[in-house]
Amino acid sequence: MSDLWPLALGLVLVLEGLLPLLAPGSWRGFFSRVAAMRDGQIRFMGLIATAIGVALITFSELK
Repeated sequence: MSDLWPLALGLVLVLEGLLPLLAPGSWRGFFSRVAAMRDGQIRFMGLIATAIGVALITFSELK
């Protein structure tokens, strides 16, 4: 289990870095739109992302 944390963190960093690497203009535009959102909208996006992540982890463990 302790080997899983560095792997998971590395995967997150790779995935988070792909869009700014490949399309920096789109990435900047996305974050300017997110910055203009209300706190509740950003929290809802975080809730959805967290729920999807938990579902993916749960279903991958059931295999």
